[in-house]
Order: sequence, then C-alpha cells, then structure tokens
Amino acid sequence: MVATDEGHTLAGWVGCALAAVGAATAGLGIIGWRPGLWLGPAALALAALLAWALHLAGWGKPPGPRPAGQHPVGVRDMTAREGHADCVGCRLAGRRRRSGVAAPVPVKR
Repeated sequence: MVATDEGHTLAGWVGCALAAVGAATAGLGIIGWRPGLWLGPAALALAALLAWALHLAGWGKPPGPRPAGQHPVGVRDMTAREGHADCVGCRLAGRRRRSGVAAPVPVKR
C-alpha cells in the first residue's frame, strides 16, 4: 500500500470531475459551440472555488502523507478549522498555522 493518498479526497475528486467537464465544454467552444467559450472557463473557475471550499470544510487534506486510517475518501479532516501547516489554500483563507520550522539563530563567535 502506498504511504500517500494525494488527491484521493472528496474535494479532490469533485474538483477534478468539474474541471474535466469545464475543459470539455471549453473544447466544444473552440470547435464551434459558442456558449462553450464562456461556460467552459466558468466551470473551471467553479471547480477551483468548490474544491477550495470543500478543502476548508474538512473534505480535503493537508499537504504530505496522512495516517493510513485517514486514507479513505469519506474520512473528514477535523483539523481543517485551524488551517493546515504549509497549506496555500488555508493561508489564502486566512487560516494560518505554522509548520514548526525553527527560525534561524545567529551564531556567536
């Protein structure tokens, strides 16, 4: 079994599915279906916003590996309210949690 489960969350699957629909719709717009030129990019933007909202609601995951018990798609992340360490999406939402990286200390000689 793989130690990581990148993207195997509800937020990841919903965002990916909606982005695929948006890309296909935009493709139809390019080959002649005029509404696709507007609906495709709108669906892509909606995919990004919906995946972000689901991530913030706990249906996403923090960067990096999770324990094996949290790998199934239906497992909700209960630490999302405080924000994930080193997560760009959480930082954009104003949820800041530091990763525990120590600040450099000058060396005295």
